[in-house]
Amino acid sequence: MVQHTKKKDIRALTKEQLRDFFVSQGDKAFRGNQVYEWLWQKSAHSFGGMTNISKKTRDMLEANFVINHIKVDQMQRSSDGTIKNAVRLHDDLVVESVLIPTKTRTTACVSSQVGCSLDCRFCATARLKRMRNLNPDEIYDQVVAIDNESRLYFDRPLSNIVFMGMGEPLMNYNNVLKAIDMITSPEGLGMSPRRITVSTSGVPKFIKKMADDGVRFKLAVSLHSAIDEIRTSIMPFNATFTLADLREALQYWYAKTKSRITYEYVVWEGINDTQNDVDALVEFCRFAPSKVNLIEYNPIDDGEFQQASGSALDMYVDTLERNGIVVTVRRSRGKDIDAACGQLANKK
Repeated sequence: MVQHTKKKDIRALTKEQLRDFFVSQGDKAFRGNQVYEWLWQKSAHSFGGMTNISKKTRDMLEANFVINHIKVDQMQRSSDGTIKNAVRLHDDLVVESVLIPTKTRTTACVSSQVGCSLDCRFCATARLKRMRNLNPDEIYDQVVAIDNESRLYFDRPLSNIVFMGMGEPLMNYNNVLKAIDMITSPEGLGMSPRRITVSTSGVPKFIKKMADDGVRFKLAVSLHSAIDEIRTSIMPFNATFTLADLREALQYWYAKTKSRITYEYVVWEGINDTQNDVDALVEFCRFAPSKVNLIEYNPIDDGEFQQASGSALDMYVDTLERNGIVVTVRRSRGKDIDAACGQLANKK
């Protein structure tokens, strides 16, 4: 009986492991360097395209490994220029990523999980059960695809990355950090870590771990309320990861990194649109330099959550500015193709 062994994803190997593999095959170690460059810097989709490697060696790689490359199944373009990719993974699961253009930059919004580990009631992605975490190469491939689209449609390379797509990045901590290592490595895309923002709903132990690990990317926290009862009603996991725990973790982060914290915050009618709500936010922000992004809400069909009035937003802006807190009002992009914040749910 013939034994069929499952081929290993070659991008799960480090460069050192690739070098060792070639030595074990009686080849030179530097062959591993060549293949590694093809896999990451050149984003090779197949072994056949590795033109500076002999046919015999390519066949040997084909016999032992696979390249589990993503495929952009569907690309939608919004009237405002935003592009949404439906990304098919090697196991036929689908995630979404978004290219957001402005006059001066293009930003990739990438996913880190299929579905989401958390349960925010206002977010379409949270209604999908978490199927699995994305591998580092699957995160990396999303960035490469958007960089290619940025060059093709906007005539410039990708400038920024935000982990604000599907999933909670800190619940896929190791793979997200490995992906960022490759994105920022000279052997990968060579992007500056200061151009990358990881957005979390607030998982205290991993915020502390990021500080201990000395990460150099930026941190954003989806806060939406600085009052425990209200936050728990819209983000039920807050009952476990309370605001007190989150604040302690963020204090630890700031003490270690001296890096400003960005809070993502949506104001909803009848939920968090009173003076009491904004006063609690001001108090929460006091322990470290921070910035608040007030985000326009994007409905997800059921009507339970409605964008607050302009006067409520003005009250937030006035109160925050009066207290010396930097605040911006961020208009959503790509709403007509369900590509805006909170809308990613694989709708076709």
